[in-house]
Amino acid sequence: MIKKRLTVVAGWSMVAIGTLHAAVFLPQPYWGQWFAGGLRSGEGGDASLAMFWALPGGFVVPLVLCGLLVARLGRRGERAPGYAGWLLGGWVAGCVTLIGPSGFLLGFVPAGLLIAEDLLARRRGTGAGVTEPPQRAVGRPAS
Repeated sequence: MIKKRLTVVAGWSMVAIGTLHAAVFLPQPYWGQWFAGGLRSGEGGDASLAMFWALPGGFVVPLVLCGLLVARLGRRGERAPGYAGWLLGGWVAGCVTLIGPSGFLLGFVPAGLLIAEDLLARRRGTGAGVTEPPQRAVGRPAS
């Protein structure tokens, strides 16, 4: 089995981006208010609500989960579907268009790596499929 290095690096870069985002927004004063039910009761102000969507309600957990799954694919010799990199890049481009230069620019790293892995696989002739068949030793039966 040959690891897909670009896929592995793309996955770990997504984990790093999510972790860095959480580290930046984690130390803020609204946690107590949230755990006391301020979001459910409507007592939290606009700043509290915005911070909720920037951290626990935002993209951090799904991005880290997606990154771990992508890294696992790469370690298993598989790659993410070609559309994954293009959709991630499109989402990042849209966010940068709306908010301007920000940490969203880091999202182009995993998007570019996933796109590059897909283009390299197509160039090598492994087709549009997500996986390549595992290599078997000659003379050994398949298990």
